[in-house]
Amino acid sequence: MHSGQVKKIMSLSKLALAVIVLSGITFVISCKDNGSGGSSVGFKFPEQGQSFGLGEEVKIALDVPSGKSVTAASYTLDGKPVGSKNNGEAISVSTAGLSLGYKLITAVIEEGGKKDTLTINIELKSALKPVQYTYKVVNTFPHDTSAYTQGLEYHGGKFLESTGQEEHSTLRWVEVKSGKVLQQTKLDDQYFGEGSSLVDNKVVMLTWQNRLGLVFDAKSFNQLSTFPYQASMEGWGLCFDGKQLIKSDGTNKIWFLNKDNYKEESSIEVYNNAGPVDRLNELEYIDGKIYANVYTKNVIVVIDPKSGVVEQEIDFSGLLPAGYYKDEIDQANNVLNGIAWDKDGKRLFVTGKKWPKMFEVKISPKK
Repeated sequence: MHSGQVKKIMSLSKLALAVIVLSGITFVISCKDNGSGGSSVGFKFPEQGQSFGLGEEVKIALDVPSGKSVTAASYTLDGKPVGSKNNGEAISVSTAGLSLGYKLITAVIEEGGKKDTLTINIELKSALKPVQYTYKVVNTFPHDTSAYTQGLEYHGGKFLESTGQEEHSTLRWVEVKSGKVLQQTKLDDQYFGEGSSLVDNKVVMLTWQNRLGLVFDAKSFNQLSTFPYQASMEGWGLCFDGKQLIKSDGTNKIWFLNKDNYKEESSIEVYNNAGPVDRLNELEYIDGKIYANVYTKNVIVVIDPKSGVVEQEIDFSGLLPAGYYKDEIDQANNVLNGIAWDKDGKRLFVTGKKWPKMFEVKISPKK
């Protein structure tokens, strides 16, 4: 049994900076003086960085100093037109149907025959309190206690499992009832294996900090190719919705990748009613929703893939008996991680890193 290795979590300041940079948003406080005593046009509201609940109306208005005159103003939200005025009067913008996170508001104004551009940012947060769910164990199956589980899927009566740690990372097909490894390939020692997913006749697998994905033939496990990450900095979880690969990177962001060339085509930010949900890890796509382990927590969150809203939280506390791992390092490392869905049989499986059991569970709302 190999000693576990805790993922290095970026500091909050670095994480915040990474989220800002990766999302392509630069926090810009307009060089215009937004105060009423200033000499230039600025934003009267919203305030820089102001938060709104998803679905709320956002009122946008200009602060036009005495003696100044705005003859036209057009507004965009993340580059999409949202309204225009022949003066500096306010407009209201609906946030219904948008994704969560930081949004850039841009105003292009005409003043004295000249055009100018103003920018300001707002943050859209979830206004929904997630429904709390619990679980019931239906069946238990053996699980390899040397498997530092990073990715898990169910296909054709077998588990596709990827495991981590430098020098010990593997990709494997596993028999459900016995937990026996039916087929396996070991990754090069330099790689710390992460999430994996079956796409047609290929298995796509992530590495942690190498900024590289690996592609294998699903039958032979021969490695076919590699691909680089783009804006995402690390590889954590991976699943497939039938059209796009869905990837987590340890932050509150979820990335959507082209299934053929593995390019990152879009992303969402994940929030519950308390704020961003960071450390999203192993992923599974189930009935139109993204299920995600939250690293080091006994919680799986259920995410709307369009908005990033956490709709449900499933508490798996007690699934692994308390005190099973006596060593503090083992307790910190060998956490809940691994979600597999049998689409035809409607069976949900969960496990953890180096856990002795694979659990088939039923979930239901807490009473």
